[in-house]
Amino acid sequence: MALDLQSDDFDLFGLPRRFAQERSAIDARWKELQREAHPDRFAAQGGAAQRIAMQWSVRINEAYQRLKDPLKRAAYLCELRGAAIDAESNTAMPAVFLVEQLKWREELEEAEGQEALDGLCGHIEHTRRQTLQRIEQLLDDAGDAPAAAQQVRALMFVERFARDVDRRYEQLGQ
Repeated sequence: MALDLQSDDFDLFGLPRRFAQERSAIDARWKELQREAHPDRFAAQGGAAQRIAMQWSVRINEAYQRLKDPLKRAAYLCELRGAAIDAESNTAMPAVFLVEQLKWREELEEAEGQEALDGLCGHIEHTRRQTLQRIEQLLDDAGDAPAAAQQVRALMFVERFARDVDRRYEQLGQ
């Protein structure tokens, strides 16, 4: 196997180090790499070769999980470019964003039915699309990883809130 365990996910998958990626290309490359590294292909070479193939399979799957998910891919690119996300310790966000989050939280608390939650989901999806577009522009066009990292942190807030809304939908369904 001519793969390098030290290569980053983009090199491993033969993809450009950009945020904008075609999901179909990521999926196709994952399938190719899994076929190449499948431990059964190395059965005749003994247990050591199969263990190495298994390590490769795990490495390929980890890379696939990062590359296929836009949030994880953005965070990974920021890290590669020296802008750590540090979501646990760096929670500073612009005031406008925080006010919007508070408004959403209030709307969620007051939501009495599916219609109210549907409206909230519309806002979330709009914000998610806008944030992903900003991340793409900052990473791929402007080369501003620190600003992109802030947008990634914002998107993490949005995704967490979306999960809270999903839980509320589940509560209403009971």
